[in-house]
Amino acid sequence: MKQINKLLILVLSLLLLSHASFASGGKRTGTGGATQLLIPVGARTMAMGGANISSVHGIEALFWNPAGIAITDHSVDVTFSHMTYLADIGVEYGAVSAKIEDFGVLSFNVKTLAIGDIPITTTRDPDGTGSTFRPQMLTFGIGYSRALTDNIAVGVIGTFISETIGDVDATGMAFSIGIMYENLGAINGLNFGVTVKNLGPEMRYDGPGLLYESSVTDFNRPPQLAKYESAAFELPSQFELGFSYQPKFDAVNNVIFTSSFQNNNFSGDEYRFGAEYNYTHQFFVRGGYQFAPNVNSEDYIFGLSAGVGVKYNTGGIDIMVDYAFKQVEYFDNNHVFSVTLGF
Repeated sequence: MKQINKLLILVLSLLLLSHASFASGGKRTGTGGATQLLIPVGARTMAMGGANISSVHGIEALFWNPAGIAITDHSVDVTFSHMTYLADIGVEYGAVSAKIEDFGVLSFNVKTLAIGDIPITTTRDPDGTGSTFRPQMLTFGIGYSRALTDNIAVGVIGTFISETIGDVDATGMAFSIGIMYENLGAINGLNFGVTVKNLGPEMRYDGPGLLYESSVTDFNRPPQLAKYESAAFELPSQFELGFSYQPKFDAVNNVIFTSSFQNNNFSGDEYRFGAEYNYTHQFFVRGGYQFAPNVNSEDYIFGLSAGVGVKYNTGGIDIMVDYAFKQVEYFDNNHVFSVTLGF
């Protein structure tokens, strides 16, 4: 009963934190910024439709539910991930976590986007000046997670955001909080998770790219430099809760079913479902589906996902290799590769 009371208090706290951020999210589509925060990482959960926030464990949990970082059998975890995203954008991700006895788990992660060169156009040269610029998108996060009891874990991540587009840039901070409850209601295999992601102050672009030459017609004054003031934008916050269930079969065959609901402050609500089968905890097959019933079907571009994985141990090091495929409308499908090492 004490564990349930703790969970209720934590969940209510998250709901109060997030309430103001998520009003009329579906009516505000496209009005937020720093959307690089929404780009997922990690092949395993992506293959399961992103529905695994209630049972994701170890370093993979950094993006999905930071509470799960505390649930690991290793002293140190390291992961690397590469994804081919929309419009030939590459997403590179790396993270490391370390368990500190009687303290918890500390983690560090970095994500970058490889967007490539974009031609520069102006009002005088709408077809291009012959020059190019390369946007730079980067996030760097520091997280802490701790198991409060044998069943309840909590975690928090602070993420530094950096965006540079030509001669303007913006920086900011975002915070994500997660809770995970295993064996909910004393039912073995039934897990619950809740997260609030990307809470933080508004961001604003600034830099020499906002300068322009103003002309003054009075008093024969020469042109002077003036500066546009860019509008501030909010972060794309999310509230998500999910359940998973892992029935008991036998020692070699294992299945887990996952589901989650996601409320976004700048887009419609999403529903996600996934499943994973593994044989002897070494060979994995996964599938998932996500949809947004209140979003125009032409605007929601994601759907089915699938993936495989293999886990083996060599020299006392657990090595996990995962691949995920994600269906995308109008663009090439996403392909994700992840490698995770446990020491």
